[in-house]
Amino acid sequence: MKKKVAILGSTGSIGKKLLSIIAKDKKNYQIVLLVANKNHKMLLNQAKKFKVKNLIIKDQNKFKILKRLNKNKNLKIYNSFENFGKIFKKKIEYTMSAISGLQGLVPTLNIIKYTKTLAIANKESIICGWSLLRKEMYKHKTKFIPVDSEHFSIAYALNNNTNTEKIILTASGGPFNRLPINKFKKIKVSDAINHPNWNMGKKISIDSSTMMNKVFEVIEAKKIFNLDYKKLGILIHPLSYIHAIIRFDDGMIKLIAHETDMRIPIHNTLYFNDKKKINSKPINLHKLNNLNFKNVNIKKFPSVGLLKEMPDKDTLFDTILVVANDQFVSFFLKNEIKFTDITKKLKNFINRREIKKYKNISPKNINDIIKLSNYIKLKINSELHSI
Repeated sequence: MKKKVAILGSTGSIGKKLLSIIAKDKKNYQIVLLVANKNHKMLLNQAKKFKVKNLIIKDQNKFKILKRLNKNKNLKIYNSFENFGKIFKKKIEYTMSAISGLQGLVPTLNIIKYTKTLAIANKESIICGWSLLRKEMYKHKTKFIPVDSEHFSIAYALNNNTNTEKIILTASGGPFNRLPINKFKKIKVSDAINHPNWNMGKKISIDSSTMMNKVFEVIEAKKIFNLDYKKLGILIHPLSYIHAIIRFDDGMIKLIAHETDMRIPIHNTLYFNDKKKINSKPINLHKLNNLNFKNVNIKKFPSVGLLKEMPDKDTLFDTILVVANDQFVSFFLKNEIKFTDITKKLKNFINRREIKKYKNISPKNINDIIKLSNYIKLKINSELHSI
């Protein structure tokens, strides 16, 4: 019997890579649901190619267009995640959560009860809603697998061994690893989105260039693996060949390496129990002989220092960090602030007295996170130039 799959965010980078993997193994997998925000044409083409019977498209106008374009009577098209109950009659085998941004949290939380395995590529969901996700996954006995290359590498290397002394996440240093700090004020959007190793969207490319992406990944690792921040670290590794380094308390050290190809962690989340072979490049001795690790230059990448501001428990402060960063990155992409202002304004904002109080407030439900997110967006948009 074919294993049933749902993909939240099928028209994005992660979703498309997962579909390319399933396309080579259609005899074993049946896609029962694809979800997108606006790209109705690609979504419809994916449905035709994989004979999918259920689609959700969030944008109201694109929903109407898609309904008009659809000629297949067997294809059901929805506009709300509240329709999961109509789509799933019993638990499916695997769900990929790859909707970008905080808007991915609601569908990720809601689909847990309908899936045996949940692979999450959406870092905002983990950072802002981990306590809610963990509780729901425990309640419905849903297996969780992280998709980010660093977190999948850590999970792969740990293999349920919790006797760790230190876990190090590697960072390429982005496009400005070798750029002198005195030139940072002149950085343009076109410079910041030009990542040397990974092909990513604009927002995550900016986060990589400020190293805020790595800050988020450390916060994710703390939550996923239930660690203290003192057990986590970051090293610059320009080649992005080693994704995680783990030192165990028995003196052993594991380094997990793979090419900069997201198909590798995605493939392994899908075949986690089956261990299916993937066609990948052979071991790269040139890269192994030029690993070149170094510590992060905090003066160049002050965002890494924000980890000292983070509370040890899951609180609404996590949501503020994510939403505020999103806003400042958005302003930079629109050329409304300088590159160096992203972290500067973010630090100023989260250190306000009225913001710090959220370090002691945990989210009770999804509405707490959504309301706070909306409040922070409005506050930053109205006070940008005074921050």
